[in-house]
Amino acid sequence: MSRFWSARVHALTPYVPGEQPKGRQLVKLNTNECPYGPSPHVLEAVRSAADDGLRLYPDPQSTRLRESLARLHGLTPDQVFVGNGSDEVLAHAFQALLQQDGPLLFPDITYSFYPVYCGLYGIAFETVPLDEALRIRIEDYRRPCGAIILANPNAPTGTAVPLSAVEQLLRDHPDQPVVVDEAYVDFGGESAIPLIGRYPNLLVVHTLSKSRALAGLRVGAAFGDAALIEALVRVKDSFNSYPLDRLAEAGAVAALEDEAWFQATRGRIMDSRARLERGLATLGFAVLPSAANFLFARHPDRAAGQLFADLRERGILVRHWAKPRIADYLRITVGTDAECDALLAALTEILGRDRA
Repeated sequence: MSRFWSARVHALTPYVPGEQPKGRQLVKLNTNECPYGPSPHVLEAVRSAADDGLRLYPDPQSTRLRESLARLHGLTPDQVFVGNGSDEVLAHAFQALLQQDGPLLFPDITYSFYPVYCGLYGIAFETVPLDEALRIRIEDYRRPCGAIILANPNAPTGTAVPLSAVEQLLRDHPDQPVVVDEAYVDFGGESAIPLIGRYPNLLVVHTLSKSRALAGLRVGAAFGDAALIEALVRVKDSFNSYPLDRLAEAGAVAALEDEAWFQATRGRIMDSRARLERGLATLGFAVLPSAANFLFARHPDRAAGQLFADLRERGILVRHWAKPRIADYLRITVGTDAECDALLAALTEILGRDRA
């Protein structure tokens, strides 16, 4: 059947998500999902929305959700865009803003969907190497380009740049769109949303999948100058004018309204992250400083690929990429303390067996 494919489809190398196991009970620390269920108010709102109204199309503007997000961040609704998860929002941003005359810049080690979008939309890009400590250096982006996208905190490394560095990037590139992908910002990063009023070229992308525990509802958002948001809306309405269904919008609004649950849950995850980092260090791992809900770690004496396989044999999933510069690292989602303890116990057994 491939003879019917377009030339662009033949050239695509699709994004490969983390394993979603079926059937077998596993300790799942490979896809950065929240280890806790969503706010009870979310479940109540979704149940309430599951009524006869499902026969009708949802609000194409997702007005309630955009208003809720605008209030939360001190913006106006015309500065807010929503879509089916931040991946869809990013896809629209690539089409609407990042197809420029010059190349798109992003780090050599970052969210691996970025080059996929470039291939899909025919966007020329250049990667900018992280430094020796696998950190983003803003000064390395002082080069001609058409646009820039950064994940902050970065993925899969978990490292973050301060808000002052993001602002410097915006000052350096006043005539280029700059997208800051903040999927993990709620776990210790500094959001660039407060800069929107001063920099009309800034778009900030968020997700409710991580810190709001709504990966199953697929809700993402973008924040920026109204003119940038209009560009995203034009792409959306040329593709799918009803992106969010009634259940997703109801659940997302309820999640944003439960600030107490949000603060308590992200606090628990950050506490568990510190605890897990100490445990890994005790076992000899080098762990990058993380502002995300995961850790990026390597053991100086053990191949990461083998550790990945040994953990999976014991029913524990983590993430490993056999790619240049990061082949020695494992990305480990911060789970519950019990799940993290299971991981540390398995690693203790593996490392002890190897030494024996």
